[in-house]
Amino acid sequence: MAKCSFCGDNIEKGTGKMYIKKDGKILHFCSGKCEKNMLKLRKKHTNVKWVTKKKGE
Repeated sequence: MAKCSFCGDNIEKGTGKMYIKKDGKILHFCSGKCEKNMLKLRKKHTNVKWVTKKKGE
């Protein structure tokens, strides 16, 4: 089971999106909301209130 690269939630098998950057890094997203905040809006998970990801993860 993969974890979302932005919010840290577990992603069920068969759901979510996989994004591969030009440098080969693979990012997993549980929703379009997480994908948009990380890639388009360039926000950090620490500055968003709805993210439950803890420091150090």
